[in-house]
Amino acid sequence: MTDDELKTMKKEVAGKKRIAMDFASQVHDLVEDRLLTDYKELVALAERTVAACEEWAVADSEYRSVT
Repeated sequence: MTDDELKTMKKEVAGKKRIAMDFASQVHDLVEDRLLTDYKELVALAERTVAACEEWAVADSEYRSVT
């Protein structure tokens, strides 16, 4: 794998991590600030968070396997 390909993979991993962390932040904000009024949104938001974390985990694993 070329250096440019590795850099691209690393950027993709970082982007997926940022997305997962953004969802985690949204879960935190909902629980901390609006749980009693918006609790019905929690399941869907949690599912999106898990999906984003799984996408990051796959990308990170693929990156680590070539570095």
